[in-house]
Amino acid sequence: MRIKPHHIVVALGVAIALFTAASGIVAGITGFHSDSPITREVFGNIPAPLKAAFYTVIPILLVYGAVLFANRVKNWERGRPDNRRTTPKNVHHRMADFRAGVYMQTLLREPGAGVMHSLIYFSFLVLLGVTTTLEVDHQLPDGAKFLHGDVYRAYSAVGDAAGAVFVIGMLWAILRRFGPPAWRPYRIRIKTRPEHAVIGGVMLAIGVTGFGAEAFRIAADGLPDHERWSFIGYPLATLVDGSAVHGWHQVWWVAHVVAFMAFLVILPTTMLRHMFTSPLNMYLRHRDRPKGAMRPMPDLVEGDTELETFGASVIEDFSWKQLLDTDACTMCGRCTSVCPAHATGKPLDPREIVLKTGEIMALTGSPATSPPLSSGEAEVKVPANWMFERISTEELWACTSCRACDEVCPVNIEILDKILDMRRYLTLMESDFPSELGQAFRGMENSSNPWSLSQTERADWARDLDGVRVLSGGDPLDAEYLYWVGCAGSFDDKNKKVARAMAQLMERAGVDFAILGPAENCTGDSARRSGNEYLFQMLASANIETLNSMGVRKIVTQCPHCFNTLANEYPQLGGHYEVIHHSQFLEALVAEGRLDLEGATLAERVVYHDSCYLGRHNDVYLAPRRVLGSLGGIDLVEAPRNGTKGMCCGAGGARMWMEETIGTKVNDERSRELLDTGASRIATACPFCYIMMDDGVRAAGVEDDEVQVADIALHVLEAVEARDASAANSRS
Repeated sequence: MRIKPHHIVVALGVAIALFTAASGIVAGITGFHSDSPITREVFGNIPAPLKAAFYTVIPILLVYGAVLFANRVKNWERGRPDNRRTTPKNVHHRMADFRAGVYMQTLLREPGAGVMHSLIYFSFLVLLGVTTTLEVDHQLPDGAKFLHGDVYRAYSAVGDAAGAVFVIGMLWAILRRFGPPAWRPYRIRIKTRPEHAVIGGVMLAIGVTGFGAEAFRIAADGLPDHERWSFIGYPLATLVDGSAVHGWHQVWWVAHVVAFMAFLVILPTTMLRHMFTSPLNMYLRHRDRPKGAMRPMPDLVEGDTELETFGASVIEDFSWKQLLDTDACTMCGRCTSVCPAHATGKPLDPREIVLKTGEIMALTGSPATSPPLSSGEAEVKVPANWMFERISTEELWACTSCRACDEVCPVNIEILDKILDMRRYLTLMESDFPSELGQAFRGMENSSNPWSLSQTERADWARDLDGVRVLSGGDPLDAEYLYWVGCAGSFDDKNKKVARAMAQLMERAGVDFAILGPAENCTGDSARRSGNEYLFQMLASANIETLNSMGVRKIVTQCPHCFNTLANEYPQLGGHYEVIHHSQFLEALVAEGRLDLEGATLAERVVYHDSCYLGRHNDVYLAPRRVLGSLGGIDLVEAPRNGTKGMCCGAGGARMWMEETIGTKVNDERSRELLDTGASRIATACPFCYIMMDDGVRAAGVEDDEVQVADIALHVLEAVEARDASAANSRS
C-alpha cells in the first residue's frame, strides 16, 4: 500500500497516544518519592480512578484528533499536483516565511492584533513546555528527578507568569471579539461565528482552571513557603477556606483536565487547526512562480492537452496547496478589510471565498440536490463539491485582481488564484461572463486590442516625432530597447500623451529605442484575468513569435499590466525578456545623469497613486516616487492608503471593460481619498490608473485647472520643458 500524508498523521497521533498511555502505566508502577521538600507531588490528592481516567481518555482523544486531522489532509490530497518542493535555491526564503509566521512578524503588521496573539501564542508554548517538563520529571527515577530546590522555584514562577500572560491575552481576545462595537475592528465585527465563542471559552477555561487547581493544591499542601514563587497561585491559596480544600482541588483539577480535553476535541475541528496548518502554509509559499503571474495552463491554442475541463468548478480542480489554504485560514478578515470591491459595496468577500471553499472541501458523499437555480426553473442535481453552489458569479466578477488580499494575509493564503481559476471555468466552459467583456474579447481577437480600433493606427501618436522609429514585425531589432507602448498608449487619447512624453524623455536622454507599431498586439492581460486563457495564449504566442524573431531582449513599457505580463507570464510560453517599467527606467536615467533634471521644478503638492500591478504584483513602489522627488520644489505627499496598502483604481482584473453598477465606484472612492490630501496634482504610473483617477476626479466636480491628473512622465516632461523655456527666455 502506498503511504500517503494522512497515514503519517494518524501514525504520529497513535505513537504519541501510546507513549502517553505507557507513561501513565510506568508512573503508576513507580509512584513518587523525593528527599527534597522543595518540590511537589504530581497527582497529589488525585484519586487513582481519576488518574487512570486521565491516562486512558487523553490517548483516546489524541488518536481521535489525529484521525480527524488526517481526514483534513486527505481532503487536500483531492487537489491537483502542485510543485512546492524545497530546493537549495528556495529553502532560505521558505524558512524566512516560516519564521515570520511563528514569530508573529506578519501579525504585528497590525500592532493590536499582533500583540494580543503574541500574548496567547508564546505563553501557550511556555505552558505546554511547563506541563511537558512536569511530566518528564514525573517519569524519571527518583535519583534523576530535577524539579526540586531552586529549579522548582524558578519553574513555579515561569509557569505562573506564562499563565497570567495567557489569561490576559485570552481576555483581550474575547473582548476584541465580543466586546463593545468600539473595541471590535470592522473585519471582526461582521464575521464572528459561534465557534469563536467556543474556542475563546475553552482556552480561557484552561487558564482559569489551571490557576484554580494550583491555588487549591497549594492550600491542600498547607501553604508551604517555597510555593510563594507561584506568585499567582499562592496569594489565591491564602484566600481559600481550609475545611474543604482537598475536595475543591479535585473539582478544579477535573475541570482543568476537561478543558484540556475539550481543547483536543476542537483543535482539529475548528479554526484552531491553523496552529499547525498556518506555519506549514507559510513555508509552502510559492517561490517558483513570480507573484504577479497566474497559474500556467496547458497549451490551448495547439490543443496539446488531455484536460476535459478548464479552470475550477469542483474541489478537485484546485491544487492541493489551494486546499491547504482553506485550513490555514485564521478567519482574521484582513483580506476583506483591504478589498476595494468589498469596501465599495460589492458582493465580494475574500474571506468568504476561502471559507466557502473549505466548507465545500469538507463535504463528501454522492452528488447532492441543489435548490432551484432561478425562479421557475426545475431542480437540478449538482455534485456536492460544486463551487458555484455557494460562490456566486457576482462575487467573482467583482474582483479587481489588485492582490491586496494576498498581500495582507498573515499566513500566505493565495486567494486571488482561486478567484481567477473559477473565472477561467466560467469563461472557457460556460461562457458566463459580463456582456461588456464580450466586446473586449471580440476586439482583442479581431483587432488585437480591446478598443477594437485598427492596428494601422497604433503608431499614429508618434507620427510627428522624428526620433521614433517604427519597425515592422519581420525586421531585426537594431535598437538597444524596444519601447512597448501598449494598447492604452496607442489608442487612448489621454495615454497617447504619455507615450509621446516618454518618447521625448528617452530622446533627451539619448536612449536608442524603437517601437513595433502595427506589429504590436495586446499582451492579453485583460483576457487572462477574465478567464479567457485561450485568447491570452493566442495573443501571447503571436507577440512572442514576433519578439523572438526580431531578437528582442530589452523592453521598456509604460503599462504595469504589460510589464507584468511580459516579464512574469510570457516566460511560461517561451518568451524571456529583460522588461523594465518606465518609472524604473526614468529613475535609472536620472541616477546615471543621462536625463538632466537639474533646475527642473514643480512647485506644487503632488500625491502619487500606487498601481496594483506595479506595486503589489511586482514590488515597485519607490521608483515613481524617486522620479517625482527628483524635481525641485515639489511637495510630495501620501494618501492614507499607500504602498502595499494602496487602494486599487478599480480597473484591474479586466474591470476596465466592465460597467460598475453596484455600490460606489472604486475609482470615485479612491479619487476622493487622493483629493482629500489637498494635492493640486495626482501622479500615476499606469494607463488604467490615469483614466480611472481622472474620471473619478472629474466625477467629484473638480476641474482640470484645479487638480491635474497625469502620468509621472507628463509631470516630468512639463517641468523639463518649463526649465528649458525659462532658460531660453533668459538668454534672449
